[in-house]
Amino acid sequence: MENTNCILLGAPVESGAGRGGCAMGPAAYRTAGLPDALRELGHRVEDRGDIRPAGTRNIVHGNTVLKALPEYAAWTEAIAEAVYEARNDGMPILAGGDHSIAAGSVTALARHAAENGRPFFVLWLDAHPDFHTFDTTTSGNLHGTPMAYASGLKGFGDAMPKVSAPVKPDNICMMGIRSVDPAERKALSENGVTVHDMRAIDEHGVVPLLRAFLETVEAAGGDLHVSLDVDFLDPAIAPAVGTTVPGGASFREAHLIMEMLHDSGLVTSLDLVELNPFLDERGRTAMLMTDLAASLMGKRVMDRPTRSF
Repeated sequence: MENTNCILLGAPVESGAGRGGCAMGPAAYRTAGLPDALRELGHRVEDRGDIRPAGTRNIVHGNTVLKALPEYAAWTEAIAEAVYEARNDGMPILAGGDHSIAAGSVTALARHAAENGRPFFVLWLDAHPDFHTFDTTTSGNLHGTPMAYASGLKGFGDAMPKVSAPVKPDNICMMGIRSVDPAERKALSENGVTVHDMRAIDEHGVVPLLRAFLETVEAAGGDLHVSLDVDFLDPAIAPAVGTTVPGGASFREAHLIMEMLHDSGLVTSLDLVELNPFLDERGRTAMLMTDLAASLMGKRVMDRPTRSF
């Protein structure tokens, strides 16, 4: 990952979440110094600004609890187009925005990999699997559906763009999971997604769990997309998220994962999602997420200055 051409894309999306604030995420990452942090590591950074969707169209689905479905479809199309183009030019880094943005990023990246004859893998770092379909969600918050959609599961009807290259569920590894609805648990089990919840991390540590997945990706010669949700982290260190779940990853566990990902040289794209600056404390979550992205791109433990909050 030396001298990578990083393509920074903002995705100010909050329609998939249950509360406002995530639309400010891309600006917060820039304010926290994400572009400069990457440049200081020797990478080229092209900030293409914030993605904007085209107009929405009228979409109807049988599940009446769905919220902002036209917006979800419009954002998915716009993000997919921007991420696909960015992947042609380098490593897309998508700064969100709630996790519904992954419906666009993951499908675009899977399509790109398929067109280039490469297997595609996803490392999903999140408290939630986001594996609901439109049929199974009871909250109607569509940031809980992107991985089911990208995996080509039934239950979306004609409401969303057709997925041309569904992600193989056995190419998905989810870590940090600790809040799963019954319908999601059933779908994850039936489809063979690898799920390492926080109990597995407590029992085994992150190293053997992640190493096994990275070895699989390397053996296949695959592209690896990392989707990092703020609520993967413990809310004590990352409060700026509307979906806090106690017992998340620690500072050191998160940095260790990022450092291992960098050492692997396998990561080809990155999502940074669910940052809600409205809920932050003096920017600490934005700075931590920026620091984690820097770790993934090569920053080392000994590079870290003392920080005073």
